Amino acid sequence: MTPLASPMKKAMASMQGYLEFTKLNPHDEWLPITESRNGNAFYAAFHTLSSGIGIQALVLPLAFTALGWIWGIMSLSIFFVWQMYTLWLLIHLHESPSGARYSRYLWLSIATFGEKLGKFMTLVPTIYLSSGTCITLVMIGGATFKLLFNTIVGKSWEDHNETPLSMIEWYLVFTCVAVVLAQLPNLNSIAGVSLIGAIASVSYCTIIWVVSIVEGRQSGISYEQQEEVSRIARVCDVLNALGIVAFAFRGHNLVLEIQGTMPSSQKHPSRIPMWKGVKYSYFIIAMCLFPLAIGGYWAYGNLMPTTGGMLTALYKYHGHSTSRAILGLTSMLVIINSLTSFQIYAMPVFDNLELRYVTKMNGPCPWWVRAGSRIFFGCLAFFVAVALPFLPSLAGLIGGIALPVTLAYPCFMWIVMKKPDRYSKMWWLNWILGCLGMTLSVLLVFGAVWTIVTRGIAIHFFHPK
Repeated sequence: MTPLASPMKKAMASMQGYLEFTKLNPHDEWLPITESRNGNAFYAAFHTLSSGIGIQALVLPLAFTALGWIWGIMSLSIFFVWQMYTLWLLIHLHESPSGARYSRYLWLSIATFGEKLGKFMTLVPTIYLSSGTCITLVMIGGATFKLLFNTIVGKSWEDHNETPLSMIEWYLVFTCVAVVLAQLPNLNSIAGVSLIGAIASVSYCTIIWVVSIVEGRQSGISYEQQEEVSRIARVCDVLNALGIVAFAFRGHNLVLEIQGTMPSSQKHPSRIPMWKGVKYSYFIIAMCLFPLAIGGYWAYGNLMPTTGGMLTALYKYHGHSTSRAILGLTSMLVIINSLTSFQIYAMPVFDNLELRYVTKMNGPCPWWVRAGSRIFFGCLAFFVAVALPFLPSLAGLIGGIALPVTLAYPCFMWIVMKKPDRYSKMWWLNWILGCLGMTLSVLLVFGAVWTIVTRGIAIHFFHPK
């Protein structure tokens, strides 16, 4: 009957409903993805934007060189709608009717397909999408650091062979900065970092396609394939182009982790703010990807560089006519986005490393264990980036293997977990999209292998260029 009785009663009722609906894993409160559950739609939008737009968007015009105008735009639109649908499926699968929350993609896969099959289908693709992306970001960030330095001081250093740092040392500079930022404890704590990365990604994408269009088309460009190739080679080029488009829409292996940072109850399930954040963020992503792909292909056509995409084209074709300030700003924004994306994609790796300790010791990680594990992963990413500098050349192959994570598995998960009526619309839709996604994955792997065998790749160890 005290003045505190009514508020306390409401709080206890709310907590009871929360615990009834959300059966937390006992270790969740000690792991970096789920130890803080005060996320919201804005945090979700920041994380999704920062991880959803990356350097892979800058090579989208390369897909148009094989697909052409009509099929290129159609493919981009179809993949965008398809991956938005699978995002919606994952967000609604995050919470099961029994109250369990699947805050990791791997956990949902195990709950759906069983422990052995779930790990077999999901573990390698999700590890590649997380750790492989971090390794690639080390390469991109280090190379862009060097590009920024040359833009600021000019190329006089290189002309006299007096470049102060080698490419390996630039990789190390990026890794050191990334590891320092990685000391932020959990996924919610990097929301501000993700906001900065989102602003940077939208900004450099806009600058690049606007400058490319304003400067006009290059002389001698063509929108037709010039070289005469066999029919099989042409088909493989189309498959590789589809792989580029599909890989531009990455981040599905992070959506459950981002949603896991949100509070949830029966009256206020986490899927509502999560879907709101994802909708707005992917609208902005579309406003970046479509102008980049269409404007870049219009400006450069078959002259589009195969390495670096539109960032390389900006320096190659407009380096002398464009202000050095704009070029330097673009490079700086790419570096900022690479650093922030590293934090998001590395978080599942940090979570998995700490899970080993938490499970064995049945307690939270001390600060020195957490810091040491993150420094170890940063050093490992740096080592692989230096040892295997040709790794991005295999992106088409590994991307084809990882494609089902984005386009196929969510459809099968919905059928198993939600059990729609046999032969209903949702049943047919998910079976068709799931099978089509698996078929496309096999075709992309075949196209990538054929391209590697027939055209080869430059393999060199411990010699990044």
